[in-house]
Amino acid sequence: MSTLLNISQLSWQVQHKSILQNINFNVRKGEVIGIIGPNGAGKTSLLRCLTNQGNILASRNISGSVHLKNRAITQFSAKEIAQHFAVVMQKNDSIFALSVQDVMKMGLLPHKTLFSLDSDHDKAQINLALTKVGLDHALHNDFSLLSGGEQQRVLIARALVQASQVLILDEPTNHLDVYYQHQVLQLVNKLNITVIMTVHDLNLASLYCQRLLLLDQGKLICDGSPEEVLTPDKLSKVFGLPCQQSIDSITGATQVSFYLNEINQKKTRASEPLDE
Repeated sequence: MSTLLNISQLSWQVQHKSILQNINFNVRKGEVIGIIGPNGAGKTSLLRCLTNQGNILASRNISGSVHLKNRAITQFSAKEIAQHFAVVMQKNDSIFALSVQDVMKMGLLPHKTLFSLDSDHDKAQINLALTKVGLDHALHNDFSLLSGGEQQRVLIARALVQASQVLILDEPTNHLDVYYQHQVLQLVNKLNITVIMTVHDLNLASLYCQRLLLLDQGKLICDGSPEEVLTPDKLSKVFGLPCQQSIDSITGATQVSFYLNEINQKKTRASEPLDE
C-alpha cells in the first residue's frame, strides 16, 4: 500500500504543557487505524492536526509537519482539505435542526461552486449512501429525532457522499449502546477507504482496526497491530492498572481485561481452602 499521510516530529505545547510530543507515523492507503489512550492523551488534538482544523498548524505552539501525498497539509485550502478528508467529530449541535436530506447535502459542498444546483447524480449519490448505511427510508426525517446509532450512520453516509480519501472519526461509538457500537464500526470497516479514528474501548479498537496508535501524555508509546500494542506491560504503564491479554475464541481478536489488585487478591483468598 502506498503512503497517503506522513506525520513528522509533530509537537504542540501550550503554557509549558505538552499536548503532543514529537509524533511520527505514516498512514498507508486503505488502512483502518485506531488511536487509543487515556483521557487527555492527545487523541482528539492529533486528529485536529491531521486535517489542520481551523488552520491550527499555523500556531506558534505547534511544530513539525503533516503531509498528504508529499504535500504539506498547510498548503491545502479548506475546500481542498474537505475534498480529501471527511470528518465526523463528537459534537454536531449545529446540524440538529436539519433534516437528514439537508445533512447529506452538506457532503456535496466540497465539490460544488457557490450557486450550483443539486443534480440528479447528486441525489442518486445521496440515496446510494443512505442505502449503504440502511437508512434510505429516513431521507426526509428530522436528524434530531434519530437514535444515536442512526445519527452516526447518517454522518458516515454524508462522508461517503463527500467522496473523500480519508475518513476521520472522533469516538464514533461514544454514548452508543453495545449493538450500535458494533454496527457503526462494522460499517466503517467495510467502506474500503482509509480510516483514522479515536476509540475509547480497547477491545472494540482491536476487533475493528488493523493498526493501533497508543498515546499517553502526548507521546506515541506504540504503533503496531492490536496484538503488538495491547500488551499487559504497555497498557499497565499507560492506564495504571494491571491487565491481561487473551484471544477471543469467537472472533480471534486480541482482547484485554483490566482489574484492580484488591479484587484479584480477594478472589485469590476466596479460592483458598479453609483450614480444617
